[in-house]
Amino acid sequence: MPTNLYGPGDNYHPIDSHVLSAMIRRFHEAVQVNALSVACCGSGTPQLEFLHVDDLGDACVFALEHWDPTSTNGPRDNCGIPLSFLNVGTGVDVTIRELAAAVAVATGFQGEIHWDETKPDGTPKKQLDVSRLAALGWRARIPLSEGLASTVTQFRQHLSLQMVRL
Repeated sequence: MPTNLYGPGDNYHPIDSHVLSAMIRRFHEAVQVNALSVACCGSGTPQLEFLHVDDLGDACVFALEHWDPTSTNGPRDNCGIPLSFLNVGTGVDVTIRELAAAVAVATGFQGEIHWDETKPDGTPKKQLDVSRLAALGWRARIPLSEGLASTVTQFRQHLSLQMVRL
């Protein structure tokens, strides 16, 4: 069970995307027009966890190679029942406010970030317990700042290709 994913192949639709891909698009567009500010929804206080898709792929291969749900040594739930799934994430959450600041850095946006508190915040905290996968020896390896930088680069390349096709 993965946490919030981001990375190559994400959906950057202006209306139908998730929070991180929507921010990347919004901040990128602000840079393109030299906007002085970017508006973000809510208070910025909810805490979410984000995992790069390459880390998810790595975790899947790791689980196939190192996890057998039927093994007597395999991870179990709190009642001692063998797990049929594992949580995959970083185990680290960030506030939406911190995420916006990181996206601003990754896109080169240097203006102000305004928070529209008339818009809903969503879930106050969403972080997975990744201790069982960690006990098997797996940990996410792509830090958010590094993953954001490569994702912004990929997003911009995707936009350039779309422009060439027009």
